[in-house]
Amino acid sequence: MSHPDWLTVTRGDAPLVVSLPHTGTEIPAAYERGLVSPWLARKDADWWIERLYDFAPSLGATVIRTTISRTVIDVNRDPSGISLYPGQATTELCPTTTFDGEPLYEPGTEPSTEEIAERRTRFFDPYHATLRAEIERLRARHDTVVVYDCHSIRSVIPRLFDGTLPHFNIGTNGGTTCAPALSDAIEKICSGSGFSHVVNGRFKGGYITRSLGHPEAGVHAVQMELACRGYMKEPLGPVAEDKWPTPYDEHYAAPMRAALTLILQTCLTFTQSKA
Repeated sequence: MSHPDWLTVTRGDAPLVVSLPHTGTEIPAAYERGLVSPWLARKDADWWIERLYDFAPSLGATVIRTTISRTVIDVNRDPSGISLYPGQATTELCPTTTFDGEPLYEPGTEPSTEEIAERRTRFFDPYHATLRAEIERLRARHDTVVVYDCHSIRSVIPRLFDGTLPHFNIGTNGGTTCAPALSDAIEKICSGSGFSHVVNGRFKGGYITRSLGHPEAGVHAVQMELACRGYMKEPLGPVAEDKWPTPYDEHYAAPMRAALTLILQTCLTFTQSKA
């Protein structure tokens, strides 16, 4: 199966699909019109997550990543436009502001309804079709498959949440997208890691987790939202163009990477226990 050049798929045979929906920074020229600045358009990327999880293929996981910036289209939003977090600040399918509320577009140049539909057809639909195809491929071989959706966000964003975000934010949409045994096992690793954690706190899982997680059908989905300070030298609070993102530091990231390795291994152990 061929894929567009912005979509990378590293296939494995283990019952684990790792999704990287927000690590992309590419903004094709056709979508640059009206943007306030290239930096603002890339500010909210999940920085360095593809490097933090680059061990996943060695575990046999299938890794799916889009290189397209979430500013073009966010593949983890409900395409109908319904908010995943009613009553709370969030960003749209095609974001018009940063997480901090800064406008991404000059007034009057925001994507139109027709432009949003085109972006969905070109980028959103193929990403989700690929996720479903890989899940189906693995379900043909395994009774149980885990979808692990990788994310990160700055630790302090007052518009989105109060205070400082825990290091590990495990999302299962209130326990509906995976079996309790899986979320409990992941939480146990987080508890013993030396990092803070929460289950179904501010981030309960986005559209990927909620649309794909069907435990009764053998597909268990978990979103992991990491606070950036856990794996990169993050300046807490507002960030400036000349100071964000900070460089990836393998030594600094090593403790969190070790915990994440255990978490993915635990996902695989869970699938074996359900066989």
